Amino acid sequence: MAGRPRQFDRDAALMKARDAFWARGYEGVSMADLVETLGLASARIYAAFGSKETLFREAIALYDEGEGGFATRALAEEPTVHGAIERILIEAIETYTRPGHPQGCMVVSAATNCASENDGIREWLAELRRRRTLSLVERLEKAIADGELSPDTDAQALGDYFATMLHGLSVQARDGVPKARLMASVPVALRSLD
Repeated sequence: MAGRPRQFDRDAALMKARDAFWARGYEGVSMADLVETLGLASARIYAAFGSKETLFREAIALYDEGEGGFATRALAEEPTVHGAIERILIEAIETYTRPGHPQGCMVVSAATNCASENDGIREWLAELRRRRTLSLVERLEKAIADGELSPDTDAQALGDYFATMLHGLSVQARDGVPKARLMASVPVALRSLD
C-alpha cells in the first residue's frame, strides 16, 4: 500500500515563511528558498497561499498578531502614556534581540529597498510604519487632552521621535548591538515625556 502524502500544516508553513522573510526580507527569499524552508513543492505553496506576495502579506499579519503586536497591545492596555511608551520600547528591544530568532523588526527591515517591480510591497510596509507613528501621535494627543502631558507638547514631533527610536532599535538589533546597550537608551528616551 502506497503511503499517503504528509498532512499539510498551513500554520506551521506560515510560521516558517514568516521567519525566513523576517531574517532575509521580501526580496532576499526566493521561491526556491521557500520550497526548501517549507519542505513543500512550489505548486503546493501556490495552491495554499496564491503567490509569494500573498504569503508575505500573511506572514506580516502573523508577525503583527504575535511578536510584532507589542506596541498595539501596550497602547491599548497601559493606563498612562509614560507606561505605554516605556513598555513599547522595552518590548521592542526584547523582541528585536531574542536569541534564536530573526533580529530587528520584520516591518522595518523586510523591504526598505526594493526593485521597482516590488514597489507595492515597499509602499505597503511604509504605510504600516506610518500607521504605527499615527497610533503613537494619537496616544500622545490623548495624554495632552487628559492633562498627562503639558498642553504645549508637540504630539507629532514626539510621535515621530518615538517611531524613529523604534526603527533605530530595529537596525541596531540587526547590527548586533547588545540588548543591555539598547535597554540603556530607554530612560534617556523617556525623559522626552517629562
